[in-house]
Amino acid sequence: MEKANQQNRFERLMEIMRKLRAPGGCPWDAEQSHESLKRYLLEEAYEVIEAIDAKNSALLKEELGDLLLQPVFHAAIAEENGDFTMDEVLDAINEKLVRRHPHVFGDQVIESSEAQVENWEKIKSQEKGVERKSALSGIPPHLPALMQAHKITEKAARVGFDWEHTDQVFAKVMEELHEFEEAMVAGDQKEMEAELGDLLFAIVNLGRFLSIDPEDALRKTIQRFTKRFSHVEETLHARGKTLPNSTLEEMDQLWEEAKKLEKR
Repeated sequence: MEKANQQNRFERLMEIMRKLRAPGGCPWDAEQSHESLKRYLLEEAYEVIEAIDAKNSALLKEELGDLLLQPVFHAAIAEENGDFTMDEVLDAINEKLVRRHPHVFGDQVIESSEAQVENWEKIKSQEKGVERKSALSGIPPHLPALMQAHKITEKAARVGFDWEHTDQVFAKVMEELHEFEEAMVAGDQKEMEAELGDLLFAIVNLGRFLSIDPEDALRKTIQRFTKRFSHVEETLHARGKTLPNSTLEEMDQLWEEAKKLEKR
């Protein structure tokens, strides 16, 4: 009975979307295309991440619904165009999950998550029916740069192109930092850009060795910075002052105060 209710809820969502796009429905929804919706798919995904980081289950429930709307929207458009239906989307993902987990739905034995990742990539390659020209193939070009770098180092590591110890990776970070410093002292803008890129790439690789996602790490740092900066602004405002007419020493003092408040 519960399964039927879930199916009914999902079908209701599809029917709502079809009605929104039908004549007499919503003009904005009717005007959308796969291309115009790309930005919303990304925005909703990041709002889900924000809710997860906030550990807010009520917000997460809402944002997951908003994210779910995006594939429903795309499926409705595809259905109108005669390309595919949501049923076909669901069939494809169900079959893919079963096919790529032979250790769960078959008799293959896989003893670790690392082995499963390797097997997943092997099956994925077989499914495509085309041998990839490079071990680095298959990384979406529109990923954020930090995420791209992380995936590239993962793929390179799978074929043995990797450091053996964390100390070696840390040494590489320091080497790149030194090279960036040299370019900065020389005042060579083009070389500074190149060396800064190398430094960021090395830091991403260090994060991978330490099981730290660079995208998550940077996002959390931005959140901390924003929160501390807001404390500085609000405290100065309460004192009848603004940032431009405050000294750097005052701002630094309030910044340190914000850090102490975080630890409490």
